[in-house]
Amino acid sequence: MTTTGIDGRLAPSRGFLATPLARIGLVIPSSNRLTEPQLRHFAPPELGIHVTRLQMTGKWNRPLSALTDDIERASGALADAKPDIIVFHCTGHAMEEGPEGDARTRELIKRATGIEAMSTAAAIEEAIAALNLKRLILLTPYEQDANDHEIDYLRRLGVTVLHDVALALPGSDQYLSLSPARWVELAVEHARDAADGYFLSCTNTTQIEAIEPIERKLGKPVVNSNQAVLWACMKRLRHKLGIAQLAPGLGRLVGV
Repeated sequence: MTTTGIDGRLAPSRGFLATPLARIGLVIPSSNRLTEPQLRHFAPPELGIHVTRLQMTGKWNRPLSALTDDIERASGALADAKPDIIVFHCTGHAMEEGPEGDARTRELIKRATGIEAMSTAAAIEEAIAALNLKRLILLTPYEQDANDHEIDYLRRLGVTVLHDVALALPGSDQYLSLSPARWVELAVEHARDAADGYFLSCTNTTQIEAIEPIERKLGKPVVNSNQAVLWACMKRLRHKLGIAQLAPGLGRLVGV
């Protein structure tokens, strides 16, 4: 049996279970086309993945504080699917109002649904801490102001961004068109000896496929938005998932 791979190629399917052992629900931007195939590719069949979309990027772009009602409604819809965790899954929005703003979003979801809440920002924070990273290179498809929000968020966690690249790509189609090989090239071009890791930020890119090639070339860990969320959810659901494992390709983070 085959299925469409995470970059559009055909790849072997890992199958699915009609009644998975655990479930996660994600609130994602409506333009996002890669979170679902990537997470389903790397997740074990025992983990069910459910998604609700919000119009919050591109022409629909609004600050996090203006999304409260929409996030509450979307989380309520996901709750009907009975997930174990609900994730607010948009890196830029999750980080734009700092750790306090992100905490408020997670509290809103938990209060509205009674279900454990996570966010991309919280998962990234956990991943960076698990890898003991203190000095990062940040690579994104975003405008510089979005990078600046993320740099400030990380600074408040005690993490320094030594150098950042904001590609300022104009929209989702351009995000999607940047190949994994180009993300590897960018990491190599912007490598710094003083960095102890690389943060590839965005939920709607091919970055996840660049993780292991970058780690092999530069010898340092890589954290990516989709990778971190899947890893953090698996960690929380290990008691339900037992020996179920993530597919290969997610780098050093999976081993910590």
